[in-house]
This record gives sequence, structure tokens and C-alpha cells, in this order.
Amino acid sequence: MTDERLYPVGSRVDDLDVSGVHLHGANFEGAKLTDTYLLGADISGDIEGLRVNGIEIEPLVQAELDRRFPVRIKLRATDIADLRDAWSMLEGLWAGTIDRASRLPESFPLQRVDREWSLVETLRHLIFATDCWLHRAIHLTTHPYHPWGLSWSGVGSDWAKEVGIDMSVTPDLAEVLPVRLQHQQAVRATLESLSDRELAEVRTAPGEPGHPNGEHSVLHCVHVLLNEEWEHHRYAVRDLDLLERRANSIRTDPVIGDTASP
Repeated sequence: MTDERLYPVGSRVDDLDVSGVHLHGANFEGAKLTDTYLLGADISGDIEGLRVNGIEIEPLVQAELDRRFPVRIKLRATDIADLRDAWSMLEGLWAGTIDRASRLPESFPLQRVDREWSLVETLRHLIFATDCWLHRAIHLTTHPYHPWGLSWSGVGSDWAKEVGIDMSVTPDLAEVLPVRLQHQQAVRATLESLSDRELAEVRTAPGEPGHPNGEHSVLHCVHVLLNEEWEHHRYAVRDLDLLERRANSIRTDPVIGDTASP
């Protein structure tokens, strides 16, 4: 693996054909796409500042998402009472989703859909996110990382090992749920203890290796956590819908000899 870039900063690429290609973790920050065909393209990610044909896209997308999911507005709360309410909403969403997943065959929560994270991997990433933005950034814990946490894609094994993450482990849903619950309870306890005044405090992350680094307000850290929970829940439900259909087709397939009539 090399750090050398395929296309250096400032270069121009003409007639690049990526039709039908799945780009994951691609960095288009500051990129300029001209005379581009985006017919049928599906884009997800951070689109802050993205302009298409001269129109800034993010405000339009945010407004439509708020229309479809009015509870999203809670994620941007700025007082502690409303932030607690937002966390309760997220806890409820995840409880229902975990209940659905628990009814699937044991191997299904470990299955990936379209090569994205499995449900178990998603929960492990949220454990990592809580360690980052709650334990490290708010509580300033020096070594906060649970070994089952899963960092973002592209993080090297050396960094993961340095902060205490074991990339070789493969816990199943039953094993990872108690760890996940402990982290959820830690968020709940923190929100119950914080005041509106403390939300405005700026705290500096420890100097030891980890993420995030530098200074962040407590409110910013809470907002990141809420957003991580919301977005990954959205992905989890999207994939769970497919896994349930897959499980139902297996249960009723007469070739497999399950519940179907001859």
C-alpha cells in the first residue's frame, strides 16, 4: 500500500469513465467536475459546499430530509433538555432495530449488503464513535478505546493498534450488544449531568494518539455523536430491510424444504 496519489493536486483528468463503479471513501474535497454525466448516480456523504449547476445542494437536501423525517430537527438542538430528548429518540429507534435484527438467523447481522458494513460492524463503529466524541473529546480520557471498536474505513492497522483497537476480532451480535449498551448508557449519563453552560465549554483532546484532536466545544461533540447515531441507523435500517426479505425467502423456499407447502 502506498500514499502516492493517482491524480496529484492540480492535475486535470479528461474522459474518465467510472460508470457502474462503486466509489467508497472517495475524497472529492475541492474537486471540480465539469461536463459531467451524473445520470442515475447515487451519492451519499458530507456534501457541505457542494454546488451543482451553480446551486448549493446541501440546504436543499437538508430541507427535504427534515420534511421526510421531522424528528431530525432534534439532532440540532442547542439546549440540554432538547439534547436529552434527541438521545431518547435515538435510543428508541435503535431498540426497535435491534429487536428486528435479533429475530433474524444468527449469521445475518454479520452479513454485508452491497459491501457496506454489517449491522454488527455498524454497532462496533458507534462504540468507537462514542469513545472518540464522548470519552476522549468531552471527558478527556487518555486511553478511551474499546478493543472491539471499529474506526472509519481506510484507517491503517498501525494506528488502530496504537490506540488499542483489535482489528482481528469478529464478535457476533449477542457479544457486541452489552458493550454497545454500556456506551449508550454512558452517553445518557453524560447528558443527564451536563448543564447548558457546560455545552458552551471548549475542551482540548488529550495529546495521546486518537481522534479527534485539538479543541471542540462540548455541544459540537454531542452534535457529532447524535449525527453518527442517526446516519448509521438510517444505513442499518436500509440494509435490514433487504436482510429480512432474504431471510423470509429462505424460510419459504420449497427447495430448502422449510415452511412452504409441497
